[in-house]
Order: sequence, then structure tokens, then C-alpha cells
Amino acid sequence: MQVELTKEHKWLDHFLGEWNASSECSMGPDQPIINNKGTVSIRSLGGVWIISEGKMEMPDGTLMSNIMTLGFDPKQNTFIGTFVADCMTHLWPYKGTLNAEETILTLDSEGPGFAGGDAKYQDILEVVSKDHWILRSQYLDADGKWIPFMRCDHHRA
Repeated sequence: MQVELTKEHKWLDHFLGEWNASSECSMGPDQPIINNKGTVSIRSLGGVWIISEGKMEMPDGTLMSNIMTLGFDPKQNTFIGTFVADCMTHLWPYKGTLNAEETILTLDSEGPGFAGGDAKYQDILEVVSKDHWILRSQYLDADGKWIPFMRCDHHRA
């Protein structure tokens, strides 16, 4: 099968390389802010997909590992992908869109809610420069308001 690469596939090249990551997150409205540091390695799979492998040090000193895949499906005209981490059993499927300025990719997903049941989530990847990008995560609360709970800055190693 022959794949014709699109400008969206090429846009994902912004993320290729080795990155130092620092994050702050809260795992619920009444939870304290947790600061983590780690590394992320992102490679291309034939120019069609990117595969991100991250390791973040947790407050107790253990390492959390995660893998994100991202690509673009021309038939659906949408970015698609997945996220998994060794600290959870849910596979997070992604569908997303790029803003008009081509600086922010918003990825929609659904999964376990902080208060039980399922919830809608967004991971938002923002390209700040060739050496800096930000991942933000938020969830949709019962009132229909997006609540940010994580920000992770990535600087080229």
C-alpha cells in the first residue's frame, strides 16, 4: 500500500527529537499540584506516524512511562492517535484538528472521569518554537466547562 504524505503528516515533524519535559498537574479539584520532570523521545514511523515515548519521575520517585501515537487520516480529514501509560489501564483514542494558524493541535478523547463514570477530555499540543512545545490536558465538567488539570513544557534536549 502506498501512502501519500500530506501537509498534516509533515506538520507532525515539529515534534521529532529528544525533549526534556517538566509538568505540573492536579488529579482532581481538591488535589495538590504535582510537579514532575522527565524525558520524551519522538520518532517517525515512515513519515506517516509519530511515536512518542515518555518517562516522568513521580513524586514517590518511581518512573511513569507512556506512549503516544499520532498520525493523520486523509479519509476522515482528522488527526488520529492513541495514548497509553503504565499507571492506568485505559487506552485513550484520539481524534483531533489543527487550528488555522497551524500552531495548536486539539485532540479529543473519552475516558474514566475523576468523579467516576466517563468524561470527555482534550490533549492540546501547542508548537511554541522549533525547540519548545506544550502539552495541556483538560476535561469537560458537568456544567459544560473545560477544566485544565495538566501542563507539560517540552524543551529540545
